[in-house]
Amino acid sequence: MAGGAARVLLAALLGALPAAAERELRFRPPAEAPVRLFTEPELARYDGQQEGQPIYLAVKGVVFDVTSGKEFYGKGAPYNALVGRDSTRGVAKMSLDPADLTHDITGLTEEELKSLDDIFNNVYKAKYPIVGYTSRRILNEDGSPNLDFKPEDQPHFNIKDEF
Repeated sequence: MAGGAARVLLAALLGALPAAAERELRFRPPAEAPVRLFTEPELARYDGQQEGQPIYLAVKGVVFDVTSGKEFYGKGAPYNALVGRDSTRGVAKMSLDPADLTHDITGLTEEELKSLDDIFNNVYKAKYPIVGYTSRRILNEDGSPNLDFKPEDQPHFNIKDEF
């Protein structure tokens, strides 16, 4: 009997709520997704080869969702070789050579480094949402934290959302 009374009371309370308040109780928009940390194999899954799967590209260790540029980055598209990996060197050199599709910027000229910064800021950061970082950007080779990492590339980054 107590359970039945509780249901009647709950129904009466819900019936007394204004429609807007009831909708708010039922619908909560999803919070902005926290950024992720991607290993190389995880990032490789987002290479534009599977229809309906997001397409991700990393530059300078920052992972961008370039799905909205599917005509450039999707399967068979001109820049598909860049996706599913950190292609920092290739972006800096404007190269699709497989040897340049790496995070390694060793030996780049001042002009190439300037080009990299311009493209990073004026194309990728301006056009595409940041969905995470490569593990290499945040962690050193031995797994210890990279003390030079600062999440300045994503203003809403909140470390507590990551745990």
